[in-house]
Amino acid sequence: MGGWFRLLAAGVGMLAAVGAASAQSFPSKPVRILVPYPAGGGVDVLTRTLGEVVSKQWGQSVVVENRPGAGGVIASQAVVASPPDGYTLIMVASGHATNPLLYPKIPYDTFKDFTAVSLLASSPNILLVRTDSPFKTVGDVVAAAKARPGSLSFAHAGTGTSTHLAGELLKSLARIDLNAIPYKGGAPSINDLLGGQIPMSFNNGPESVGQLQAGTLRALAVTTAERAPFLPNVPSMAETVPGYDTGVWWGLLGPAGLPPEVLGKLSHDFVAALNTDAVKERLGKLGAQPIGSSPQEFDAKIRADYEKWEPIIKAAGMKAE
Repeated sequence: MGGWFRLLAAGVGMLAAVGAASAQSFPSKPVRILVPYPAGGGVDVLTRTLGEVVSKQWGQSVVVENRPGAGGVIASQAVVASPPDGYTLIMVASGHATNPLLYPKIPYDTFKDFTAVSLLASSPNILLVRTDSPFKTVGDVVAAAKARPGSLSFAHAGTGTSTHLAGELLKSLARIDLNAIPYKGGAPSINDLLGGQIPMSFNNGPESVGQLQAGTLRALAVTTAERAPFLPNVPSMAETVPGYDTGVWWGLLGPAGLPPEVLGKLSHDFVAALNTDAVKERLGKLGAQPIGSSPQEFDAKIRADYEKWEPIIKAAGMKAE
């Protein structure tokens, strides 16, 4: 028996040594990060900025591959099918958590088929009106909606997007009736808002800041529970509608089964990259705040968002376009 125990102990020691060696040698080739959105958007910019910092640290290239379509489902499916070795990752947005509620036949399990690496950053959405709008506050919008139920509309970037959910959450918590008008992205909705075709719109920070600085649009509120550092004079929605809190977040995932040593290195190195001046500056311009969570915290966030939005999405009858 003693011999068997010695062999077992030796085997465990060898496995531990192999694990440590794999973490030290990772990465030994380029790492690919899929971005499920077109080039030039907020997710793409964040991914490329972090990739530049981490690649210098690793001495290996970080290749960013844009693979848009189906709200991130196409790129996510590619990651699920890849080897769990840390060399294929995906930068997802908050819609990752709600896709199972919007796509009836999603080809993977959102909770079992991925390894959470880190929740990296978040940003509020913003409720916008034209500067000549009669609405000066969120309270004005709520009062008008209650006085004339169903008469007001808001624009959003597409069914099930964070801007759509922001409007549906306002409807639910304020108990008002608003018409949700989908657009193919945030920029077209801003164009119609500027043109007077729509009275208000929920948009994300990066696409809104320029118009706010130019004075062509006015921000009634940010959608996070607290005021946003890049818009300190704009109220939070929760100041008028208690309990309101939403926004958009971005985080890194790998396929299920990433080795613990590789997962630990990925999480550590990407969180460290968030603290560099280059990344902080870029996030500030995007109207975003760094987070840098643990893998366990990110996994819990995905599950919590699914549970938060499930009743709202079902009540609204949302289905992906």
